Amino acid sequence: MSCAAIARKLTRTTQLLNFQRQYLSRAVSRSFSSSSFHIVSFSSAFHRTGLAHSQILSHVPYFVYYNRFSTKTIFEEFDINNEVAPLEKGLIDLVRQVSELESESESDAMVSLEESTFDLNNGSLYSLIWELRDEWRLAFLAFKWGERRGCDDQKACDLMIWVLGNHQKFNIAWCLIRDMFHVSRDTRKAMFLMMDRYAAANDTSQAIRTFDIMDKFKHVPDDEAFQGLLHALCRHGHIEKAEEFMLASKKLFPLDVEGFNVILNGWCNVWTDVTEAKRIWREMGNYCITPNEDSYSHMISCFSKVGNLFDSLRLYDEMRKRGFTPGVEVYNSLVYVLTCENCFGEAVKLVEKMKEETLKPDSVTYNAMIRPLCEQGKVEEARDVLATMISEKLSPTVDTFHAFLECVNFDQTLEVLGQMKVSCLGPKEDTFLLVLGRLFKKKQPENALKIWAEMGRFEVAANGALCLATVQGLLACGWLQKARETYLDMEAKGFPGSPKLQKLLKEQKVKGVRKSKRKDLQKVGSRGGYRGQRSVVYKNVSDRGKT
Repeated sequence: MSCAAIARKLTRTTQLLNFQRQYLSRAVSRSFSSSSFHIVSFSSAFHRTGLAHSQILSHVPYFVYYNRFSTKTIFEEFDINNEVAPLEKGLIDLVRQVSELESESESDAMVSLEESTFDLNNGSLYSLIWELRDEWRLAFLAFKWGERRGCDDQKACDLMIWVLGNHQKFNIAWCLIRDMFHVSRDTRKAMFLMMDRYAAANDTSQAIRTFDIMDKFKHVPDDEAFQGLLHALCRHGHIEKAEEFMLASKKLFPLDVEGFNVILNGWCNVWTDVTEAKRIWREMGNYCITPNEDSYSHMISCFSKVGNLFDSLRLYDEMRKRGFTPGVEVYNSLVYVLTCENCFGEAVKLVEKMKEETLKPDSVTYNAMIRPLCEQGKVEEARDVLATMISEKLSPTVDTFHAFLECVNFDQTLEVLGQMKVSCLGPKEDTFLLVLGRLFKKKQPENALKIWAEMGRFEVAANGALCLATVQGLLACGWLQKARETYLDMEAKGFPGSPKLQKLLKEQKVKGVRKSKRKDLQKVGSRGGYRGQRSVVYKNVSDRGKT
């Protein structure tokens, strides 16, 4: 492997580990105009009677994301249902209290849970594990309680394996899978989840090994499982490894357009690497594999993200000439790149063309126009698009609100946050990180602290990430004392500190002391100078007297 390839791979690994931090940095680092944003009210634009709960779309660069599979079953194998039933009040607190007993005696902990008056069933067990998903020990304790009650069904087992995989407790997860196998439960989805969680933990060799040992659990490592492994590797950024494994396995799994589409989707929509996407496109030709409509969709998505309007339209025309019918995803990509390249009128016409072709624009379609318009400072046009979106009975998404949050003043920011709460779309941690970052970037620490004080009203508790972002922002704005107070308060609450930030606080403190001493010396000097200065002056005067 060449040095350039190694460097590229190391860079991508670093990017993958810090993906969320990179997104937030991109979100708050865009340039803003301080004088051109004037909106009378957002309430009328966002208000809609009986606003439905929107599906929260994950934010990816430029709003245009496409990650569809030819086999729907593959997607379902990785899906974890987060629609949970409400829990009885006090159930989570009970598990937390009993967990302290578990360290002394597991049997005593189980007895305490069994003696409780709570009625645990399949639905409540699933909800309980989901609510405790960030604390795997508590989630596993709840799962074992569910085993005692006989309500640990297939869904609960799969969710527990997913939780354990998230925390890289793979040995415990494998024990659970073996238990499932011994009682004749289906472990196929569990194997898919393990492949996915290993890939998320950057352990690609174990992800591949999981695929290889599927037959030990009486599952055939068939084409669907093979595609699932490729997808798991690609979705977590291991696209080169997925391509390498696909080519190495071509005798058992002949190369086809579906496999190449998974790799192509990785380069187009996970990393957005146009060079690699073009290379895969050429490789498909070298292996005599004809691109299908999904292949074109991925490439158009990739070109649109980097603002390449010419190639996006060229592939769109080529796609139609070959008899493929563009789907909503293709039109969403084109709408985005047209709006980005100041062709908003053409983007609107394209949306109308979608309707003529009996394709229904979705929330992503309108968001693909709203975000570029907000970035360009064309907020009135963005509001018009939002009004059209609502008139089409489409609910705003988190991305819709985030787009407006990046271009409004402080008072309007509070209004948009209020509309998010009314729409049951937050605001959550990522929203406040975005707002705080933007205010600190605009050197408005006083407004940032007001937002910090407002978080409780939106039921968002301060956590380590929010505290660190606030301390860093206060330091950047020169508010050293407030930054130090916030950092000490963060440590007092038990949040993990940052050695780098702590060092920076000490350096700023030393600089402040030195600056204070210089000011004191300057004051003394203005009253006749300090001792050394006066002695030099007197000596010079005496020398002149001698001459």
